[in-house]
Amino acid sequence: MSQEKYIGLDVHQATISAAVMDGNGKLLMECLLETKAATILQFIQGLRGTLSLTLEDGTSAAWLHDLLKSHVSRLVVCDPRKAALLKEGNKSDRIDARKLAELFRNNQLNPVYHGEHGIRTLKELARSYGTITKDLTRVMNRIKAPRHRAEWLAKIVEPGVRSRAERLYQQLDSLQPVHLEARREFLRESYKHAAVKLFRQIPSIGPIRAALLVALLQTPHRFRSKRQLWAYSGFAVQTHDSGEYRYVRGKLQRNRERISVRGLNDNHNKELKNLFKSAAISASTRPGPLRDFYMARVESGMRPTMARLTLARKIASIALTMWKKGASFDPKQLQRQAA
Repeated sequence: MSQEKYIGLDVHQATISAAVMDGNGKLLMECLLETKAATILQFIQGLRGTLSLTLEDGTSAAWLHDLLKSHVSRLVVCDPRKAALLKEGNKSDRIDARKLAELFRNNQLNPVYHGEHGIRTLKELARSYGTITKDLTRVMNRIKAPRHRAEWLAKIVEPGVRSRAERLYQQLDSLQPVHLEARREFLRESYKHAAVKLFRQIPSIGPIRAALLVALLQTPHRFRSKRQLWAYSGFAVQTHDSGEYRYVRGKLQRNRERISVRGLNDNHNKELKNLFKSAAISASTRPGPLRDFYMARVESGMRPTMARLTLARKIASIALTMWKKGASFDPKQLQRQAA
């Protein structure tokens, strides 16, 4: 008799709903746990057999992954957007935990990568820097002339409008030193990672982009090939085809109609896509081997938008190759297959 147990956890800030199933799909246990390390570990240690545990990706996923990984045989942090069954029928914490265990038992969950312990601090600092940067940009976009404060305020006659403008300048003054400190702390932590020095050899990849690459990707070995990285970065082409075959004189033949292209994949890491796109735009306007690569594509008749996409893919491929092999940047890589 199989002793394997499948555990589904529906995690919230204060409580966790847990459901335990056996290999035949029989519900063995349901309980409500407090979201505390000691309580969760006590629950796991009270179970016998081979334990397989799953939970949805969220704010507590990284903490729970590090806490429970050594206490179970298999742990999967799943992507809730790809678990359609979770959205069907009635919804509650108990039902969601039960559905997670059932989907895990049937191997119908899509995992989200969690694993590099040494990257955790850099990841959190990258999130902090990104959030503060967005806040600062939002405030600056609301102000007409950030660098000509006195001149602009002097032109405002309406008291209410003037008061609102002064509050925006106060918010800007409070965010700028916080943003500067977050940037310094993020860069200081990034110097501990050797891959950052490698990435900075690539034209258009500066210290911030290099640090973000390490924080977002964590390890190159999660990608078997460059095409997997392209899909994760939003550079994979989606195609659509239907009615591929037909019978001609009693023989099965494939239709010669072209497969329709539906654009790039929607399910991707948006921050990583913005990073590679901005790097490609920067590289295409500055003298160097990457601009030469871009101009060669344009001169061959490729549209500039497609040439920039090709350049972004090439930068991603080169970064993956350098990280996997620990090699330095070589402009000759632009002329041969990377990754």
